Amino acid sequence: QVQLVESGGGSVQPGDSLRLSCAVSKFILDRYAIGWFRQAPGKEREGVSCISSSDGVTYYADSVKGRFTISRDNAKNTVYLQMNSLKPEDTGVYYCAADSIATLAWYEYDFWGQGTQVTVSS
Repeated sequence: QVQLVESGGGSVQPGDSLRLSCAVSKFILDRYAIGWFRQAPGKEREGVSCISSSDGVTYYADSVKGRFTISRDNAKNTVYLQMNSLKPEDTGVYYCAADSIATLAWYEYDFWGQGTQVTVSS
C-alpha cells in the first residue's frame, strides 16, 4: 500500500516560514520521485517542487524559486518542503505525491497524500 502523509501546515503572516513534511515508506522513497503540489480555492492544482529518487535532482516552479527548498531525509523516510518568505498567494492545500518520474505536472502522479492547509494572511 502506498501511503504519503503530509504535516506542518498552518496559518502564518506574510514573510514567515513553514516546513512541510511528507512521510513515506522506504520502498516508495527509494523508487519514486516525490513532488509537492498546491491548490488554492477555485484554482487548478499546480506543481511547486519535486525531487527525483535516483540522484536527488530538484525542480521548482518559477513562483517559488529562491524561497522554497525541497529535501529528503532517507533515514527518516521523509521529504520536506521548506517555505520561506511566504506570500498570500502561497495559500492553498499542499499535497505530496509519488511517481516514477520527477515532474511538476500534477496529472502524472499516481499516489497522493491527504493534503495540509497553508494560509498566509496578515
